Amino acid sequence: MNKTKLSYIYAGLAVFFWATVPTAFKISLGELNILTMLTIASITSALVLMAVVIVQKKTGLLKLSSGRELLNSAILGFINPFIYYLILLKAYSLLPGQVAQPLNMIWPIILVFLSVPLLGQKIQRKSFVALIISFIGVYVISSQGRLLHPGNANLTGVLLASGSSVFWAFYFILNVRDKRDEAVKLLLNFLFGSAYLVIAMILTGKWHEAIGLKGIIAAVYIGVFEMGITFLFWLKALKMAKTTDKVSNLVYLAPFFSLVFLHFIIHEPIWFTTPIGLFLIIAGIFVQSYKTKHAL
Repeated sequence: MNKTKLSYIYAGLAVFFWATVPTAFKISLGELNILTMLTIASITSALVLMAVVIVQKKTGLLKLSSGRELLNSAILGFINPFIYYLILLKAYSLLPGQVAQPLNMIWPIILVFLSVPLLGQKIQRKSFVALIISFIGVYVISSQGRLLHPGNANLTGVLLASGSSVFWAFYFILNVRDKRDEAVKLLLNFLFGSAYLVIAMILTGKWHEAIGLKGIIAAVYIGVFEMGITFLFWLKALKMAKTTDKVSNLVYLAPFFSLVFLHFIIHEPIWFTTPIGLFLIIAGIFVQSYKTKHAL
């Protein structure tokens, strides 16, 4: 099998698993508190990534990590998984899955605006157009089937889901600037993140609360396929592709497939405004991408 076909297989696997995550979030949050669920998922992810590093014979790279690199991992681990997922999961606890996930997708546009103070880049007019289009999409999705009646969705949940994109964009910038091996970086991030979460569990006493088996299984699934190997599948797909454009665009199929899983697995009714809002958000991202390519 040639590399092009393999790249699409890896990309397809990544898109499939990412599409199932909102359903897994809702299932797990139905039986576990946010902190417990995230701790289980983060530790699972760290174990999976450790296995990947061992299989790939990269343990030596861990030993070569400098103090500055470990500090960087400590900061990245605090942003993701600790802060980012706590905010995102709180949004999922307040909103239907079909609303929470798309609102988090505006991060590529937020990234452009963060690049001004962090990377010294300039903003072009199309970035503002992209932002406006995407925020119209946010409004449409948040209306939950009632376009002319704003405020139908939980406002706190909407702000948290949208705000989580800021933390992910910030994490993305810092992570890209770190040139270490991806698997090693992710492992160290989740080791630090897991440590923060365990400390938070002890301080808050959340480990005393009752937990359900279905919630634990869903949290482990999230640790493996949302936080763990799926990102490595995606990186492998991009590296094997002749051109990354076509493969990269496949990621925008995930939220549409998510609607199918949410509807048929947890029986969430799908409002007509959800796919319309999704199209608008993705359209905004494409406008931004078009601007970026022609600005180089």
